[in-house]
Amino acid sequence: MASTAGDETVDLPGFFADLVRCETRLYNALNDRLRERHGIATSQFEFLRYLRDRPGSRVADLAAEFAVGIGATSKGVDRLEKQGWVARRPNPSDRRSSLLALTDDGLQVVDAAERTFTERLAELIPDALKASPLATAAQALSELRSLLERDQIGTPTG
Repeated sequence: MASTAGDETVDLPGFFADLVRCETRLYNALNDRLRERHGIATSQFEFLRYLRDRPGSRVADLAAEFAVGIGATSKGVDRLEKQGWVARRPNPSDRRSSLLALTDDGLQVVDAAERTFTERLAELIPDALKASPLATAAQALSELRSLLERDQIGTPTG
């Protein structure tokens, strides 16, 4: 199925396939480098970075940001806690939930891993895209993500 945008026709199934395969390959390449250098998976890095940038977040906040179920998110946080990178603290405004905080070790891991993450992305992306198409693609994906999140499309139910 093709879609027409202005003077251009876009193969939407092809676009979807390219988008998903690029995401998977980038994610895997980042995962390999992060594991090699820091012993951390990309998903763990993303959780730690989110918690570093948003202190006092809850498991539900992580689940909403990453469009992952609460159960899977809680298990992921359990693994981070077991590594000594995250601590759960009582939530003074809701006894049913905990607030998540990075430990000093968690902060060191995420800061070191972020440099590796950024360097690897810089190695992988600029060779394939020139600045203008990259900026256009980034804007289009940002707008698509905003629409999907606004309408709660693809949000896990559990």
